Amino acid sequence: MLPGTGSDDVFVRAVFEIPLAAVGIRLVAPPPVPGSTLAEAALEALSTSAFAAPVLVGGVSFGAHLAAEWAVRNPDRCAGLLLALPAWHGPPGAAPASLSASLSAAQVHSLGVAGALAAGDLPEWLSTELGRAWRGYGPKLADSLLAAAGRAAPTLAELAGVAVPAGLAACVDDPIHPAAEATTWADALPRASVCTTRLAVVGLDPESLGRAAVLAWLRAGGRPG
Repeated sequence: MLPGTGSDDVFVRAVFEIPLAAVGIRLVAPPPVPGSTLAEAALEALSTSAFAAPVLVGGVSFGAHLAAEWAVRNPDRCAGLLLALPAWHGPPGAAPASLSASLSAAQVHSLGVAGALAAGDLPEWLSTELGRAWRGYGPKLADSLLAAAGRAAPTLAELAGVAVPAGLAACVDDPIHPAAEATTWADALPRASVCTTRLAVVGLDPESLGRAAVLAWLRAGGRPG
């Protein structure tokens, strides 16, 4: 499972570890490799995990994009998808998550991490999460944010060729990752289901996002380990 833009493996574990364990699946959450090659390093980590056998892959936001991109390229090595909060399909264009990441990169350059977090007017739980994760990226944070902001996600036509069970999770109150985008992905994928929660719930219980994705995956035909 891969983290979202500016996020980290700590949050991925908080979201997915216990929901996956409940269906007999062990979580592997590689930490992000900061910098302009962030995406390439994440894709390589997925390939390494699938060296011996097909694997269930996924992530949150940008991590979901990369997992789906990897599945498009490696259909025989992917056993299923857990996709939480996909933010766009195809080129990012004016997608809110892309614009937000670009703005954050500019603010990090001009204001530093603390100033950028303060300027974001974020919920307390999200500010705490990003404060920890962003500092872990060190001086390559802005480059990492820009790498995510500018990368195309799979197109709907590409998603239509991914035949494995896919569970999608969306937050109905998230303007950055619209729930409608998760529905669009699910409509394109041949075997997919969507379950929803709310950002306010995720702030109190990060596992709620993972439970939604795992439940959707099971409904789409995923098999417990």
